[in-house]
Amino acid sequence: MFALKDLYQEVIVDHNRAPRNFGHLAAPTHRAEGFNPLCGDRLTIELAVDADGVIRELAFDGQGCAISVASASLMTEAIKGRTLAEAEPLFERFHTMLTTAVESDLLNGDDSLGKLEALAGVRAFPSRVKCATLCWHALRSALHGETVATTE
Repeated sequence: MFALKDLYQEVIVDHNRAPRNFGHLAAPTHRAEGFNPLCGDRLTIELAVDADGVIRELAFDGQGCAISVASASLMTEAIKGRTLAEAEPLFERFHTMLTTAVESDLLNGDDSLGKLEALAGVRAFPSRVKCATLCWHALRSALHGETVATTE
């Protein structure tokens, strides 16, 4: 089981203190708001998708706990430059990592989640899983043309 200090490892602390892609886009093509009613985390995800379906820019804005902000920051780095078709499977792999109890069952194949794996320790704290996945639910909502996402 992870100790609380493992949860806030260096990558998470860094992305919380200096979140990447924080702010708003000038001309987003997709947008959704996410809200976690259990803790009050609230954020907005904006994407600029080109004609080829590539996510050229994305940003997030809002406020939340360290896990929520770090996850959104890491997500924006992982998603930028990917196609819309690649975003959904990445969501699924990330969600599986946080909700699967057995580490060997986390990923199928050779795909790595890269820096996103820093959030794997959240799995040991079920009440924090919603904090880490809020931005991902908002991303998924934005990709499906929905404007609001919750963790419920």
